[in-house]
Amino acid sequence: MLSSEKQALYRLRREQLLAQLEPDAVVILVGNRQQVRNKNIHYAFRQDHDFYYLTGYAEPDAVAILRPECDAPFVLFNQPKDAHQEVWFAQRTGQVGAVEGYGANLAYDIAELEQRLPELMGQRAHLYLADELGRFSHRLVDWLAQQRRSVKFDQPKIFRHLHSVLPYIHASRVIKDSHELALLRQAVHASVAGHKRLMQVAAPGVTELQLHGEFLAEIARHGCNDVGYGNIIATGNNACCLHYEAYRSTLQDGELLLLDAGGDYQYYTADITRTIPVNGKFSGPQRDLYQLVLASLDAAIAIVRPGLGWQHIYPTAMRVLAEGMLDLGILSGSLDEVLEQQLYAPFTLHKTGHWLGLDVHDVGPYHDDAGNWRTLQSNMLFTIEPGLYFPKDCSAVAPQWRGMGVRVEDDILVTPQGCENLSAGAPRTVEQIESLMQNGV
Repeated sequence: MLSSEKQALYRLRREQLLAQLEPDAVVILVGNRQQVRNKNIHYAFRQDHDFYYLTGYAEPDAVAILRPECDAPFVLFNQPKDAHQEVWFAQRTGQVGAVEGYGANLAYDIAELEQRLPELMGQRAHLYLADELGRFSHRLVDWLAQQRRSVKFDQPKIFRHLHSVLPYIHASRVIKDSHELALLRQAVHASVAGHKRLMQVAAPGVTELQLHGEFLAEIARHGCNDVGYGNIIATGNNACCLHYEAYRSTLQDGELLLLDAGGDYQYYTADITRTIPVNGKFSGPQRDLYQLVLASLDAAIAIVRPGLGWQHIYPTAMRVLAEGMLDLGILSGSLDEVLEQQLYAPFTLHKTGHWLGLDVHDVGPYHDDAGNWRTLQSNMLFTIEPGLYFPKDCSAVAPQWRGMGVRVEDDILVTPQGCENLSAGAPRTVEQIESLMQNGV
């Protein structure tokens, strides 16, 4: 159940959405259903994030109907109370709870959806749908045509138009409100603690799987009951696989360890990456690569401010990496040649950031309606994450660089004056990392 303050928050989000639509619109938001893991065992339930953003409702098998300019703008179809089922599984909110605890104007059993939908849609000509998993794809033609097929020949007929409501929701999700920022700060706080714990535990002979468990345990101490994405805990050459989640290897003396992990707090996730020496002391080549990647990250962070075009972050980081790789002899030629021909690309692999929020790669456009790059605004939150990757079989570089992947990633909030690095508390300089790993502080 939501507090009255949270009910008001979700109601405001719905009102802001409906204000952008036609007066005769109807929005159908389809929530997720419980998924089977094996036999009669289910995966832990996760609500569709767009559904959750507008309702705060996190139980399976629900559909929300939103309508502007009517006495009941929020109708929720959900599972009914069931004493037998609730003995074996989780408590259900039911219809009374949907009204009292989630601010629904009306609530019905989900089994009544098809029966009641024609009346709720009424004479409305614009159907806006969010059904990412296609649960009702086979019913759309009937829903669109139901009114004109059911009335008498001499009565007004409504030729409905189908739209996606997702562009409106996703545009709103890019700008975080104060409630979201509080949850995100806690997710980052928990994740910082998790990264510190891994730096303290990592050592030759420890397994990637052990570190995976240590991170889960530490973020749980700070209120996170999940991660926002699979932990990437990759030692040695494993770090050259960008989304490595196998946890098969044992840490070896002399290797680097890449840690990309973020805790999920009440549906909002952090996303932090650090790269550390397994034995607690960077070798010369390891230090050179790490400090280069960190310098590129810091250069990109330094330019973040309201009004900056999103497209400027990536080249800022790449310029620093290109200069550094030339200085280290990894690349050759002039800086202009390296940048123009993107000679760094085989070793950088990915872009340098993404929106962050309910999803780790959060939704929302990076371009405006005219196709121009988006400019930054206060309360946007995103990652910056440059990296360098040299697989062990990379013959294009000298042997001392091979078998290493280095990425450093922080969570950056745009503020009216510039930006705030929310994840700065996770040790990020060579000196900070070595101190924590060697001395515990």
